[in-house]
Amino acid sequence: MSGQTITFKTPPKIVSVSSIAGTKESEGIIGKYADTLLKDDMFGETTYERAECKMLIHVIDGAIKKGGLKREDVGLLVSGDLLNQIISASFAAREFDIPFLGVYGACSTMAESLCLSAVFLDGGHVPYAVAATGSHFASAERQYRYPLELGCIRPPQAQWTVTGAGAALLAREGEGIAVTGATLGKVVDFGVTDVNNMGAAMAPAAADTILAHLKESGRTPEDYDLIVTGDLGALGSRILKDLTREKGVDISSNHVDCGEIVYNVIEDEYQGGSGAGCSALVLCSYLFEKMRMRQLKRVLFVATGALLSTVSSGQGESIPCIAHAVTLEA
Repeated sequence: MSGQTITFKTPPKIVSVSSIAGTKESEGIIGKYADTLLKDDMFGETTYERAECKMLIHVIDGAIKKGGLKREDVGLLVSGDLLNQIISASFAAREFDIPFLGVYGACSTMAESLCLSAVFLDGGHVPYAVAATGSHFASAERQYRYPLELGCIRPPQAQWTVTGAGAALLAREGEGIAVTGATLGKVVDFGVTDVNNMGAAMAPAAADTILAHLKESGRTPEDYDLIVTGDLGALGSRILKDLTREKGVDISSNHVDCGEIVYNVIEDEYQGGSGAGCSALVLCSYLFEKMRMRQLKRVLFVATGALLSTVSSGQGESIPCIAHAVTLEA
């Protein structure tokens, strides 16, 4: 490990992915790539939280089956979500007789899950691992902001939490998209206190990790077909590009954000998508297919997370954030 960056000696491969998209998410470009498109965001369950858990179970099983494996073949499940005590991931894990690591990185959880899975595979500890993450608009709103029943008006800087989930099956050997490295993020806090402005809060953390990755890897932005953040939204993406440009690094020509991809950013979505399921859904549908078809050959996947809670916000705390980067190569 050089500084914050890991280069895997035996790069694990993402051999299969599975994704599920909510009704709103299915209307955009993701609807053309996701495996399952929900017609009802309750997913046949009695609560939004149960639906979120069911989505994770669905994609974990989907990735394993698409990889031609059985549950018992998988040596490790790494998963997380946005809810208190990561109940969606933990409750999903009880359906699988697989060793489980529950992780919390807010919306950076998919990159964290991929990195941890790759470390175990590169070290030869397990032959297969699954990294999975999900979120649900209604459950996140109830926990972080206001229950839907209150009908609160959303400010223009707000993003829309994605209803969706994604899972990736990684193998130590075989064919697939290689996870060649990762850059672990540091917690960065620029003093933002607006819980509706996640993009502004997370952009400095994304810039910090991207700059560290480029410095430690000896690469430039041009070495990547895409530098994908998730999920800063439209405003956060502009701030990120300004922050890196101030450091002499211009990522404007090949940067895109999962929060902008997942929706056609129009009035209803304001700044675009957010939530732990946002980057997981985009990675395990749109991005994976583009890499599988060799339309993208090298991608830096940088998932970002705001590490706040209702308690910390209620006590007037600012919002610490983090971003983890994973290098993917076809």
